[in-house]
Amino acid sequence: MTIETLTYRGVKTRTVLVPLKRPVVSRVGLYEDWPLILIDLETNQGIVGRAYLEPYLAQSVRYIIPAIHDLVAARKDKPIAPFDDFQANRKALGLIGLQGVSMIAVSGLDMACWDALAKASDLPLVRLLGGDLGPVPAYNSNGLWLTPLESLVEEAAELVAEGNFTSLKLRVGRDRLAEDLAAVDAVRRAVGDNVNLMCDFNQGQNLGDALVRCHALDDQGLYWFEEPIPYDEITGYAQLTRELATPVQLGENFYGPRALYEAIEAKAGDYVMPDLMRIGGVTGWLRSAAIAGASGVPMSTHLYPEVSAHLMRVTETAHWLEWQDWCNPILTQPYTLENGHLLVPDRPGTGINWNEDAVSQYLMEA
Repeated sequence: MTIETLTYRGVKTRTVLVPLKRPVVSRVGLYEDWPLILIDLETNQGIVGRAYLEPYLAQSVRYIIPAIHDLVAARKDKPIAPFDDFQANRKALGLIGLQGVSMIAVSGLDMACWDALAKASDLPLVRLLGGDLGPVPAYNSNGLWLTPLESLVEEAAELVAEGNFTSLKLRVGRDRLAEDLAAVDAVRRAVGDNVNLMCDFNQGQNLGDALVRCHALDDQGLYWFEEPIPYDEITGYAQLTRELATPVQLGENFYGPRALYEAIEAKAGDYVMPDLMRIGGVTGWLRSAAIAGASGVPMSTHLYPEVSAHLMRVTETAHWLEWQDWCNPILTQPYTLENGHLLVPDRPGTGINWNEDAVSQYLMEA
């Protein structure tokens, strides 16, 4: 049975702090636990749309959650129409800015809306969007942080084995170039030359240092250099893209489709990888995918592997899905990995449901 029209009723939000198997150790900080905002969008028809946000900073939930509740309250009893609502919600918060907390709140609600609509149609999200189920090529991003060099060999082998992966993400930008070269060598010794290494600097360099470091690493056969410099230094990215043989990847910090368009127009990277929390949820992704497709720019994902897997199946220039299992502990049915691919499940909506016992265990106090 399908429901033709859904209307907003209310929203329930909770925050959990999930311990990480391998703590994040990067230029942006040390994280042993990972905050998640769980969103349950309630409709008058009884359908609940679910989504989550990964706001990095546990304290940031105090600013993001009220914005989500305000957006839903303003649309109470109105039809759920994500494309229209995306515009209306951005406009509602526009006076305090179109980026940052505003876009994050809009994005989280947008993902929940699409989940609800797909459930009402009794379809997986990918089928609601006109695509079909299938595998999505993924790389493992669950480790290889700026941890001691001697730990990388064993960890790299473990990461490949987690899903028979052919591609891994390695964090670089250590204190000395020699340490980055040693890290690449250690991982290569563990997994061989046939495994792709996507290298992420986590914005840890200034432009001058990035030019030196990236040129020195340019002959290492790396798959891409991700965010060598602060994300908004578009002119610097354009210079790096012109000068380097290794492709440059950016985009996890694009706030909305226009930012992606401007970066592509500036030739600021060879690849783009929007983050659903910042690009505008499903609606923002679809609009961005059209821009990347028309430009012929390969498009990968950042975080949110469950929702992203559906979207990659309908993205013209779909490239790589970033796989993390950080949300798995609070899901009833985590997605399945098979031969380096994430499989989109045949379940209504995005296929996300909460393991309430785990949610209770990791729940943060308000």
